[in-house]
Amino acid sequence: MCTAVSFLSNKHYFGRNLDYEFSYNETVTITPRNYPFEFRCMGKNNKHYAMIGMAFVQNNYPLYYDATNEKGLSIAGLNFPSNAVYPKKDKSKNNVAPFEFIPYVLCSCKTVAEARKLLNNLNIYDENFSTSLPHSPLHWMISDKKESIVVEPLQTGLKIYDNPVGVLTNNPTFDFHITNLANYINVSREEPLNRFSKNYNPSAYSRGMGGLGLPGDLSSASRFVKASFTKLNSLSGSNEIENVNQFFHILRSVEQQKGCCRVEKGFEYTIYSSCCNTDTGIYYYTTYNNSQIIGVDMNKEKLADTTLKSYPLMKQENFHIQN
Repeated sequence: MCTAVSFLSNKHYFGRNLDYEFSYNETVTITPRNYPFEFRCMGKNNKHYAMIGMAFVQNNYPLYYDATNEKGLSIAGLNFPSNAVYPKKDKSKNNVAPFEFIPYVLCSCKTVAEARKLLNNLNIYDENFSTSLPHSPLHWMISDKKESIVVEPLQTGLKIYDNPVGVLTNNPTFDFHITNLANYINVSREEPLNRFSKNYNPSAYSRGMGGLGLPGDLSSASRFVKASFTKLNSLSGSNEIENVNQFFHILRSVEQQKGCCRVEKGFEYTIYSSCCNTDTGIYYYTTYNNSQIIGVDMNKEKLADTTLKSYPLMKQENFHIQN
C-alpha cells in the first residue's frame, strides 16, 4: 500500500511512500525530451517534455511509479486492487495502457488543467507490459502547484475527482476517503476545549490531546486521515532544507515498519519515500535502510538527449559518529 502527497510552500513538492513486500530494483530515472516513447496504440512520440521519477526500467522502457516533468506536473500511481477495471480498446477514444499512463500525460501536459482535457477522451485499456509483467490495478494522483485530481478506472468508467487535500492512499475509492474525513472533524492541533459537560471540567494531562482520535493503524483509510491532517497542518519552511525535511516528516507519519503488516509473501514496509521539488526538478528520496536524503537533479543532465539516465538507489546508511 502507498501514500502520495502534494505540498505547497514557497515551492511545490510532490512525492510518496512506496509500501510493498519486495523491491523491483527501481531506480531514479530521467527521460530526456528526445527519448522515443513508443505507445502501443498512440504511436511514437520522439519530442516531449523531459521527466524524472522512480521507475523500474525494462527493455529500455521506464515503468514509472511516480514522476514529474520539466514543467512541474507530477503523477503517482498507487495500488487500487478490486476497484480498478481496465476495459477493452475503444475506437472512439485515445487508448493508453496502464503502464503508459504516467509518461503519456507527462509527455504533453504542463498543468492539471491540460491533463483534464487530455483525460476527456482517454481510455485506459486492458494491456500488459509483457507476459511476465502483467498490469497492476492502479489509481493516480495528478498535481501541480495550483491543484490536484485523482483518476480512477472504475467499472462505470474513468472517474476524475477534485482532490482538495492533496493526499492519496489506496482502497476504497477516493469519494469514500473524502467523506470519511468528516468523522475526524473535531480533531485539532490546538489544546482541547471541554465539551464533556458543563458540570465537570476534566483537566488535560498531556500536550497534543487535541489530536485524540487520529488513527494510527496502517490501513489505507487511516493513513489517508493521518496524512491529510499532518500535511494540512504542517508549517512551511523558509528554505529548501526546511521544506524537504518537512515533506519527509509528513511521509514518515504514515510509514510502514517491517514486521507490522504481514502479507502472503512476507511483510509490507516502506521501500522508499520520495519528494520532488517540481519547480527545480530535483528528486529527493530515502530508503528503508538509508534515512539520509539523496537528491538527483534533472537539470544537470542533457535533457535534449535520446537515452534514459538511471541512478540506482543508495540503500545503505552511513552513520556519523560524533565523538
